[in-house]
Amino acid sequence: MRVWLDFTNTAHVLVLRPLVELLEEDGHEVALTARPLSHTLELLEDWGREHTVLGRYGGTERAGKARAAAERVPQLIRFGRRGRFDCALAHGSTDLPVACRVLDVPNTTMLDYEWAALQWHLNCRLATRVLMPDAIPARRMAAYGARPPKLVRFRGLKEEYYLADWEPDESVLGELGLDRDRTLCVVRTAPSYALYLGGSENELLPRLLRRLSANPDVQTVVLARTDDQRDAVRALGLERVVVPTRAVDGRSLVAYADALVSAGGTMNREAAVLGTPVWSIFEGRLGAVDELLVAQGRLRFLRDADDLVLAKKAAGRIERRVRRDPRELVALALPWLSVSRP
Repeated sequence: MRVWLDFTNTAHVLVLRPLVELLEEDGHEVALTARPLSHTLELLEDWGREHTVLGRYGGTERAGKARAAAERVPQLIRFGRRGRFDCALAHGSTDLPVACRVLDVPNTTMLDYEWAALQWHLNCRLATRVLMPDAIPARRMAAYGARPPKLVRFRGLKEEYYLADWEPDESVLGELGLDRDRTLCVVRTAPSYALYLGGSENELLPRLLRRLSANPDVQTVVLARTDDQRDAVRALGLERVVVPTRAVDGRSLVAYADALVSAGGTMNREAAVLGTPVWSIFEGRLGAVDELLVAQGRLRFLRDADDLVLAKKAAGRIERRVRRDPRELVALALPWLSVSRP
């Protein structure tokens, strides 16, 4: 069968890559489309996967996002019409469910954060199927039009699936000039382009970076999402703070880190799965997955730069992580693969 996947953000490449590889292993034809945002295209290029770039980044304001979507959806419709796809899948793409509804292509939208209300009011109503972790109560999705049987839940965290067969690569430390014997703190900036954050930047971040830079025993890597964020961090003029100019192997970096401070979601959960102490500086409404991780003691919130605890991480934590079979996600996300369409 012909399967279409749409990538609209950096994390989607990591989440969906093992699913793509399993689909192709099973003999399906897979086509990828991607929106240029943050490191999405860089990760696809590093993967070596053929993909079609459609659309543009619409900025942080609602009007700009709406204009960008209005331009991109017709491009997706034309692409989908040529591709004659049997089914489609995306993680949070707002454009794919619209195009698939026009083309009558059954499709699934995945999510693991329930409070992006405007996005889910559209996605969940137009998608054929909604797939999310069982940590999110089903009642929270009812207002978006996602109820069983359309609403399907999977066990655990999505990171436990796409990290199942993955092992960290120590070469990322050498690429960034890092010393494995010294304490390493990784900092991930906020997705300031997300509507649910209103385009804001976290004011705690500069204070935190100054504290980290002042400690000669600590090396810090800042994984910024945009050029503006990279420029802002560099403008602080801090020592012992590395700001990569393009996408790096963030999963390996988190695996080797002694602490992660992040304003995002996926990297926080990667750290929790890989056994790296993680502090969140996320400013949006707390989702059920993070509520679970907080309750389990695997995620803490940082409100003051001086509260961050830095120490060398105990060995062996990554080997003890939960591993789940990504084939379970394929089966839940794309039930149409076993059904021939006219």
